[in-house]
Amino acid sequence: MKSKQPTSKREFRDGVGTKPTTRKPQAKRSGSPKAQMQAAKGKSQANDKLKNTTGNEQSAPKVRVARAKKLVVRSPNQKIQDRVRDLKDKRVDAEYIEPVRLQKALAASGVGSRREMEEWIAQGLVKVNGRVAGLGEKVAPGDQVLVKGQVINLKWADRLPRVILYYKQEGEIVSRDDPQGRISIFDRLPQAASSRWVAIGRLDINTSGLLILTTSGELVQRFAHPSFEVEREYAVRVLGELTTEQMKMLTEEGVMLEDGLAKVERIYEQGGEGANKWYNVVIKEGRNREVRRIFESQGLTVSRLVRVGFGPIGLPNRLKRGQFYELNPAEVANIMKWADMPLPGERRRKK
Repeated sequence: MKSKQPTSKREFRDGVGTKPTTRKPQAKRSGSPKAQMQAAKGKSQANDKLKNTTGNEQSAPKVRVARAKKLVVRSPNQKIQDRVRDLKDKRVDAEYIEPVRLQKALAASGVGSRREMEEWIAQGLVKVNGRVAGLGEKVAPGDQVLVKGQVINLKWADRLPRVILYYKQEGEIVSRDDPQGRISIFDRLPQAASSRWVAIGRLDINTSGLLILTTSGELVQRFAHPSFEVEREYAVRVLGELTTEQMKMLTEEGVMLEDGLAKVERIYEQGGEGANKWYNVVIKEGRNREVRRIFESQGLTVSRLVRVGFGPIGLPNRLKRGQFYELNPAEVANIMKWADMPLPGERRRKK
């Protein structure tokens, strides 16, 4: 019996035992059966977490995922090249950078997630200018921030943000964390050196098409917040056909869904073959599966859904599925002008 001691539960958990199959369950000397089951479950979850961090489970699908190819375009004319160079060199003066919430600034600077930063602030682990910070407190350039006694150099959006367009494929999710291990768009896209990509709106796993990602939280807000009513345009293939009366009703009256009234701004027939018909649909909201549910309310099933436009940005004709294109600084500046956001070196206009 002594020969089995090297394969105890603790040693087996820590990977010391060499013959895990010989390990047998042993009765606990103390504790109720319920407590023992909870402890065993906790250890199992800890082992699963350890496996995930070592990459034995989550890294497997990433090995099979090919990185998205960048769409190569011809160099713009000299005038645009000069503007691009000028925009790259400009920086926002610190006095014009508006204060932001502390947890947001820390997360944007790579200290940790926003939720984790909120927990640290609540625990009194963060100081601003020598005093313990509170939740909701804002910081600006020039403030000294310490996290667990360490000085943090906060990163500020003092230059043009980056913007990329990605042609999302069906079967990809728009999330970094997925317990099912499905392919994420972030597995395919290039890394952002000084910040992280944020998707402007989402597309469900069965929807393809234009996905805009940026390093600017303010630009995300300007595109995606319902109060701005930014148009989203979709190409929709359905099994069946809408009548003229149905199309008129969707644009004029809308249809009541389980989460409220849904209205189509514009809808056009785009042809089709056999029982399948294509439609071009424009809406101003981004509710979950909204386009699909609108057609389902009319007794039609969507067999394919492609987002082809979002606000002033359309899906480039040359962009293939699984490819991405990064906007040059001149193009980013045009988007910021549309969003009524100041460029580096400009003051924000008073409203």
